[in-house]
Amino acid sequence: MNSQSPPVIFGEVLFDCFPDGSRILGGAPFNVAWHSQAFGLAPLFISRVGDDELGQEILLAMREWGMETQGIQIDAQHKTGIVDVTFNDGEPSYNIVNNSAWDFIDDKDIPEIKECSLLYHGSLTLRNSVSENSLTCLKQSYADSIFVDINLRPPWWDLQKIKKILKTTHWLKLNQDELALLVPGEKDVEKQARYLIEHYKPELVVVTLGEAGAIAVTATEMFSVEPDSATNIIDTVGAGDAFSSVLVLGLHKGWPLQKLLNRAQIFASHVVGLRGATTQDRKFYQPFIRDWSL
Repeated sequence: MNSQSPPVIFGEVLFDCFPDGSRILGGAPFNVAWHSQAFGLAPLFISRVGDDELGQEILLAMREWGMETQGIQIDAQHKTGIVDVTFNDGEPSYNIVNNSAWDFIDDKDIPEIKECSLLYHGSLTLRNSVSENSLTCLKQSYADSIFVDINLRPPWWDLQKIKKILKTTHWLKLNQDELALLVPGEKDVEKQARYLIEHYKPELVVVTLGEAGAIAVTATEMFSVEPDSATNIIDTVGAGDAFSSVLVLGLHKGWPLQKLLNRAQIFASHVVGLRGATTQDRKFYQPFIRDWSL
């Protein structure tokens, strides 16, 4: 892994659209790329948007944040991705609209990448064979530096596809519910993580445990972290993406695992104090940049 090169982040960018007409820009890979930009990594974000108003809004937001946009493809046939959020008795449900532009990321339109410190992708982008095939082509060049962030969103995941990508994963992050779906029958989280290491050979498995914090497991060690009890929770949307963004940062910088885990938990605990998954307030990031000497 060349730690001097920027990470490449592949996957969905979309808007969460609410019944009152409001919308929030997001998508797990996009959120990770947004935070990575704030941390100074200058990531190359690869995705696809429609030739429409929402697509232009995404490009404008990226440019204003200082992000490169050469990895964003424009699709004349498919609309920019949205998630229709509805509520029933106060409980939200999500329709991740199928056949959106990000489902059709074209490998022929991916810019030339000379060097890459790390390739990040989630699992939602596997739902369409076009983006899945483009990801497969891209991964062939980065076999020893692939970070996979599991996001199991019914009905958009397939166990066989998940098993396939686990075989090409160097670093893996998922939550305890997702881990239980991949390793049924075993109740102990550390043993579940070690099962994945034994069967799929990732170097590192990080499991987020909600209010209980997180663990990081390797073939020989296990580290853990608990959140600060004084955490002010406004909105848990994007907490996992915030955690992943610091994992990407720490792997890029070569931080020791315990330090990486501690810092990822600290940042995620601050992001839940935001309304939404990201912020355009650069001052939000300054304490982390200062304390972590970025």
